[in-house]
Amino acid sequence: MFAPDRRLMLAALSASLVPLPALAAAAGIRLGKPTPFNYGMLAARARKAAGQPYQGPQTKAAQIIKGIDFDAVQKIRFRPDHALWRGQAGTDPVSFFHLSKYSGDPVTLHVVEGDSAREILYGPDYFDYGDSKLDPAALGDLGFAGFRVMDGQDKPTDWLAFQGASYFRSSGQDAQYGASARGIAVNTALAGPEEFPRFCEFWLDAHGPVVSIYALLDGPSITGAYKFDAVKNGDGTVVMNVHCDLFVRADIARLGIAPLTSMYWYGENERRKAADWRPEIHDNDGLALWTGKGERIWRPLVNPPQVQTNSFADNNPKGFGLMQRDRDFDHYQDDGAYYDKRPGIWVEPKGNWGPGSVQLVEIPTDDEINDNIVAYWRPERDVSKGDTLRFDYRLYWQDSEPAYPKTIAKAVATRLGRGGIPGQSPWPRDKHKFVVDFTGGPLAQLQQRFDLTPVVGASRGKIDNAYVIKVVGTPLWRALFDLQVEGDAPVDLRLYLKLGGKTLTETWLYQYFP
Repeated sequence: MFAPDRRLMLAALSASLVPLPALAAAAGIRLGKPTPFNYGMLAARARKAAGQPYQGPQTKAAQIIKGIDFDAVQKIRFRPDHALWRGQAGTDPVSFFHLSKYSGDPVTLHVVEGDSAREILYGPDYFDYGDSKLDPAALGDLGFAGFRVMDGQDKPTDWLAFQGASYFRSSGQDAQYGASARGIAVNTALAGPEEFPRFCEFWLDAHGPVVSIYALLDGPSITGAYKFDAVKNGDGTVVMNVHCDLFVRADIARLGIAPLTSMYWYGENERRKAADWRPEIHDNDGLALWTGKGERIWRPLVNPPQVQTNSFADNNPKGFGLMQRDRDFDHYQDDGAYYDKRPGIWVEPKGNWGPGSVQLVEIPTDDEINDNIVAYWRPERDVSKGDTLRFDYRLYWQDSEPAYPKTIAKAVATRLGRGGIPGQSPWPRDKHKFVVDFTGGPLAQLQQRFDLTPVVGASRGKIDNAYVIKVVGTPLWRALFDLQVEGDAPVDLRLYLKLGGKTLTETWLYQYFP
């Protein structure tokens, strides 16, 4: 599954993003000799590696790295005068991450200069160790853990970071980190262990505000060449074009393309899981889908009693993403983690991805430190040793899905409770009430009326008492229905609103555990 330490590692990184102190100038960045480089050469290297046995990363000073815990990470500061592209007008500088127990495998970094590249040579003088009690003399050839793109020259914050396995993330338009993306997912949520291929080598290039990142992926079952072109727009949104060539080293039971990783503990739909005083705790509250046939779907996330993998079959999807639609601070009351500001991540496939499915993995959790949500595209075809795959897609890190149509309303809240009529006793103990709020699109133009139809379906059980009202004094239209069901097997629910023969909303899907 997932290593809970990734959440702790991200927390440690967040602690290190405080304003950096003014430091005396040191030697600055050091580079190796230029060597030829282009994407074709990178892809050829990845292809060749796939035909050879896998060799894991070689970590130096392993015992020292294991001792660099949360407290030590907070005390280590990167020296900003050693940043790549420092002082280069129109380009954001790049700082580097120190190895720690949370990210202990070193990566090799290069800077691209025209048709060649030069290695960024590591040295402990890139960092100020403060009172961490670490001896820089013992860390002379340790290597970097990753890198981050800073939010402008001489700024203390960043907007893009690559660190750990094939993980990377952006802070989005509200400057708050949350969910992460990955280069690839291998055998997620199967009976055996999940495989975590890693970006072991990076090449960095800058074209004004656009940062190009080339990466070599290596793992026991797959290798790959990646190119990311990322830009932060004036409104804070981050857009990243991704191209990858993948070379399969061994048969793969479940391959996930463009995987997204997030955390969901509980929301307004799962108040019974609310062990904490905060009303809601999650990085994202739903999976949004735009199918190849043009249907818009919203699937609220849940914290299931056991690991659940749901597949949404499709052909050449138009997009999918983990979104945080609820952006009201009052719904979270967290002035430290700021869950109301967490970005959504939207995947826009380029080219024809063919048949397959978007898979959503939900893993039980009782804390916010664990990443327990994954979404990715799984090709329908078998993935076997010797196969070559190529994918292009675009990632959007922002508050909502890009270019959402004005012709369809969104589901913005899901609530559950006991069935029947409030205040009427005795209440039916075998009925469960569902309340779904929609807003926007064609609903924004409607005044209160009572002829909107909720179209509701259930995989088992009986639906009754279904109706729609406009919530007075708000832009919300509320659909309510009761589910009568026996047993504890999960129930798949489906709902949308229509007026006459016209569909007004996206399709709401839900998996309910009685």
